[in-house]
Amino acid sequence: MSLRTALIRLGIVAAGSALVVGAVGPAAANDDWGQNNGSHHSGSHQRLYKGVVTAPGGLNLRDRPTRSSAIIGFVGHGEQVSIFCKVSGENVKGNNLWYLLADGTWAWATARFIDNIGPAPSWC
Repeated sequence: MSLRTALIRLGIVAAGSALVVGAVGPAAANDDWGQNNGSHHSGSHQRLYKGVVTAPGGLNLRDRPTRSSAIIGFVGHGEQVSIFCKVSGENVKGNNLWYLLADGTWAWATARFIDNIGPAPSWC
């Protein structure tokens, strides 16, 4: 496993842990969590961004930010997704950004086929 892959996986685990810890903390009860223009709520949580899938046939979700990695899920055209953060990855039709999605399963999707709803996601 390359150092970059190891660091990405470590980041995913850390991000997932932060969300789990945040979900059981007292701040999770606040209805406006994550809706404050990208700033951190109570200084401890990262906002989840939103997007909509634009790929006509839907979008494969992958275990790494490359088209050659394993497919671990699928999102249909027009579906809304929650985006945790973005990274540079394999170029897909002129766009090298990939989003880490947080919709029950942590998975990567090319940003080429996701339109942001509101502000663009922050870097991982």
